[in-house]
Amino acid sequence: MEEQDNHINLTIKGTGQGVILLHGWGQNAYMMKFIQDHLSKRFCVMNLDLPGFGDSEEPERVWNIQDYANCIHALADQYHMECPILIAHSFGARIAFRYALSYPVKKMILTGAAGIKKHYTWDYYLRVYTYKILKKMKIKANLGSSDYQNASGIMRGILVKAVNEDISTELSKIDVETLLVWGEKDNQTPLWMGKQMEHDMQNATLVVLEKEDHFAYFHQSFRFLRIVDAFLDA
Repeated sequence: MEEQDNHINLTIKGTGQGVILLHGWGQNAYMMKFIQDHLSKRFCVMNLDLPGFGDSEEPERVWNIQDYANCIHALADQYHMECPILIAHSFGARIAFRYALSYPVKKMILTGAAGIKKHYTWDYYLRVYTYKILKKMKIKANLGSSDYQNASGIMRGILVKAVNEDISTELSKIDVETLLVWGEKDNQTPLWMGKQMEHDMQNATLVVLEKEDHFAYFHQSFRFLRIVDAFLDA
């Protein structure tokens, strides 16, 4: 079933326990389609372009992560997905964390999960300081990340809010059973973040995919699905 709901592009397949898929920044529902196709044989799976990505319209204002979580919960309510399973990558995991802190969740599977602030080096802060100086002087400078450069005004604001939000102090409040799947060589959300999440969360388990990067779940899709099945069947 394909739906257009409040300018959000989504598909729902299957019946049974609700599963919601949340893709990463700059991505769209395509990145999670293989998960939907696999799990829809025994679950009711929602796959969507998050607001501001793919074929979904941008929010009318700069949202924070809680706004995204509230939006997903409204969709879950509309499609009668009480206490859903959340499967999320990167930016999508930020939303999953907020959702779990606000609403009932059955289980979570998070891969390359964002949410903890990086340990930046001095050259990063130098670049930020230089950018601010140039901006005040009204000199155009493309010093931001590729994600930032490729985003519109609204989405740039959302990205800035997202990367400055740190879930670290709230991880211990999340008690839902959670599987963390990480690429050993992830340089966007380094492995130490996954280890910290496993340590701080009440009921989390970390699985590391050797020699893989931030998109480990996608590169090793067959292996990832086997891990997902084992976790959901446990």
